[in-house]
Amino acid sequence: MVKQWYWYDWLMFIIRLICSISLMFTTIGLEQYFTLPIVVLVLWQLIAFSVPWLCLQLDFKYYLFTEIVISGGLCLYLASFFPQAYFSFLLYAFLIAAHSSQRSYLWSGPISILLLPAIIKLLAEQSEYWVMAVHIGLAYIFGFSFHLLVLNHRQGETIREQNSVLEQYLSQIERITLAEERNRLSKELHDTVGHAYTSLIMGLETLRPELTTDTGTERLDSLLNLGRKNMEEVRSYVHQIESPHEALPLFQSLRKLAEEFQEHAKVTVRFHAYGEEYSVTKQAKTALYRCLQESLTNAVRHGHSTEIKVSVQFEPGQTRLEIQDNGRGMEHGREGFGLSAMKERAMNLQGHVAVYTEPGEGTLVTCTLPRQAELEDELITLLVVDDQPFFRESLRTLLEKHHDLQVVGTAEDGEQAIELCRQVQPQLVLMDLDMPIMDGISASRIIKETWPHIGILILTTFEDTRKALEAMRSGVDGYLLKSMQPLELAETIRTVYRGGTLIDQGMSHKLFAQLEADSSEDDPSPIKESLAYELTPRELEILQLVSKGLRYKSIASKLYLSDGTVRNYASSAYMKLGVRNREEAVEKAREAGLLE
Repeated sequence: MVKQWYWYDWLMFIIRLICSISLMFTTIGLEQYFTLPIVVLVLWQLIAFSVPWLCLQLDFKYYLFTEIVISGGLCLYLASFFPQAYFSFLLYAFLIAAHSSQRSYLWSGPISILLLPAIIKLLAEQSEYWVMAVHIGLAYIFGFSFHLLVLNHRQGETIREQNSVLEQYLSQIERITLAEERNRLSKELHDTVGHAYTSLIMGLETLRPELTTDTGTERLDSLLNLGRKNMEEVRSYVHQIESPHEALPLFQSLRKLAEEFQEHAKVTVRFHAYGEEYSVTKQAKTALYRCLQESLTNAVRHGHSTEIKVSVQFEPGQTRLEIQDNGRGMEHGREGFGLSAMKERAMNLQGHVAVYTEPGEGTLVTCTLPRQAELEDELITLLVVDDQPFFRESLRTLLEKHHDLQVVGTAEDGEQAIELCRQVQPQLVLMDLDMPIMDGISASRIIKETWPHIGILILTTFEDTRKALEAMRSGVDGYLLKSMQPLELAETIRTVYRGGTLIDQGMSHKLFAQLEADSSEDDPSPIKESLAYELTPRELEILQLVSKGLRYKSIASKLYLSDGTVRNYASSAYMKLGVRNREEAVEKAREAGLLE
C-alpha cells in the first residue's frame, strides 16, 4: 500500500532513526554489562525500529501495540541494568502520542506515563518513580501537541484540496452553462429567423408563375437574392455564437477536461484513447463530457483519490468511456444527483452507465453509448404532419439531405396522417400537436392502435406538460421541440427508429415534476410508493406486466411501444430498485408494495 508522505512523516521517521542508531551504539559500547548476547540486542533494536514503523503504514492501533510492547520492552530491559536508560523511552513516548488517534490516547497515555515507570521502579529499586513519570509525561504532552498540529495541517490540506476541486467544478459548470446558453440562442436564431427566411423564400418562389411582366420577375429575383443573402448572414452569426468547446472532437474535448482537472485538483489523471476516432452526435458528446466531469469530481471530493485513469474506446458499434480511481470507493446503494443525471442522460441515448465500487478499493465508472450514424444499408421512411405548409416543405428539404432519411408524404392534419399511414406505411411519423380537424394526440392514438410498428415522434413548439403527458400515454416514442437543430433531429429519428424513446431534456424535468404534483398525498395506489424509488408511471406499468409473466415483446404489443423501448424502461426500473433481473425486481417490488 503506497502512502503519500508529508513533512511531518519524514520528521518522525528521522527522529525514530536517530533514536534507534544512538541507542544501538550505546548498547554496543556497554555490551559487557548485559546478560543477552550483543547480536540478540542488536536484532531486538532492529525489530523495534522496523516492525512498529511498518505497522504504522497499515493501522495506527497495530503501531501503538507493537511500539509499547517491542520498544517499551527494550527500554525496560536496558533500564533494569541502567536506571537512566528510561530516557531512551522519551522519544518513543513522543512518537506514541503523535500517532494516538481516535481517542486511543485514553489507553496509550496511562500505559506510557504510569505503567512503564512503575515496572522500571520494580526492576531498579533506586529509580525515582515520579521523576520518570513527569519526564515521560512531558514527552507525551509534546508528542500529543505535535499530533494536534499535524491534524490541523491535514484538515487544512483537505479543505484546500476540496476548494480546488470545487473551484474546478464551478468553472466547468460556468463554462457549460454559457455553452448551453449560446446553443439555446443559436437554436432560436436558427429556428426562428432562419426558418422565417426559408418560408419567405419558398413563398416568393410560389409567386413566380403569377408574375407576367419582366419587371415583376426582376423584382422577385431581387427579393429572393436579398432573402438568401440575409439567411446566409444569419447562419454565419449562428456559427460564431456556437461554443468553441462544441467544435472540438470528442477525444480533444475529454482530454482537455482531464488536463484542466489535473492542473487544478493536483491529482494525477492518465488519459488514453483506443481505436480510430469517429464523429459522435452532439448529445452523445455532452453525455460523455458530463459523465467524465462528474466522475472526476466524485473521485477526488468523495473518494480522496490520488490517481485516476481515463480511457475512451471508439468501438465499431459503441463508444465507451471508463474512469477508474484508487480512492476509498463508496457505499453500495448511495447515488447522488450527479450519478443519477449521468444514468438518465445515457439511458435517453439508449446507453448505459455502470458503477463498480468496493469500500477501500476505488471506483470504476463506465459509460457506454451506441454509435449513432447514418444507416448505410437502410432507409428510414418518414411522414411529416404539420398544419404549416412552409414548415412541412422546409423540414422535408432539411431531412432529405441525409442519405438514410426519406420523406414519403406530408399531411396537414390528423385525418390526412391516418390516411397516408394506411397508404404508404411510413416507419416514423413526425407529428405536430395543434392541428385543425384532428389534433396530433388523437391521431397518434389511432395510428398506434392500428399500426403499432409505426414510430411517432411529436415535434411541437410549445412546452405544455399536460399535452406532453397525454401524448406519452398515447404511446408516442418521443417528444421534442421544434427549436432543436436539424442535425439533432436526424440523430433523434435514428435513435427512435432503433427502438429508443427520447424526450426533450427540459421537458422531461417538467414532466416528472408534473407527475409528482398529480400524485395525491392520500392516494393509496402503487404510484405513491414508487416515488421512494423514483419510478416513473411507465416503469411502474411495465413492472406490473412483468410480474404477470409477460415477455417484453408481449408488453410492447400491449402498450403500443417498441421492444427496445420496453427493455429500456425495464432496465431503468431494475437499476432504480437495485436488482439484476426480472425475478429480483418482482420480488422487491412486492415487498415494497409497488405491485397490486
